[in-house]
Amino acid sequence: MRALVQRVSRARVTVEGAVTGAIGPGLLVLLGVTHTDTEADCDKLAAKVLALRIFEDADGKMNEALGAEREILCVSQFTLYGDARKGNRPAFVAAARPELAEPLYERFCERTGAQRGVFGAHMDVELVNDGPVTLMLEIPG
Repeated sequence: MRALVQRVSRARVTVEGAVTGAIGPGLLVLLGVTHTDTEADCDKLAAKVLALRIFEDADGKMNEALGAEREILCVSQFTLYGDARKGNRPAFVAAARPELAEPLYERFCERTGAQRGVFGAHMDVELVNDGPVTLMLEIPG
């Protein structure tokens, strides 16, 4: 599993003009699933995201985790497994099929209490990056 985690001031997702998820300060998580990912991998990544200490404490150091005052917005992102090493058109063979990816995406959202986009839909994602702070996390599946 791969996740691009962005610390945001706010973020929202719309599908066909309707807002499906919106948050204030917190994390926007773009989540990719590969063929070998398991529920255990999902749970490990969810715990990691919840425990990330990437928010400033009173001294201005990145030392605080998400906490109750911040939220998560999660968007499914199969393109995190795009491979453009050969040619200019990425191949997505490493991305899991929807029947595997969607249940793991839903599990991640449940474990983290995340608001969400719509799996498999064309989504418009808006964000105001805070910092900017962006991390790539990977749990080998």
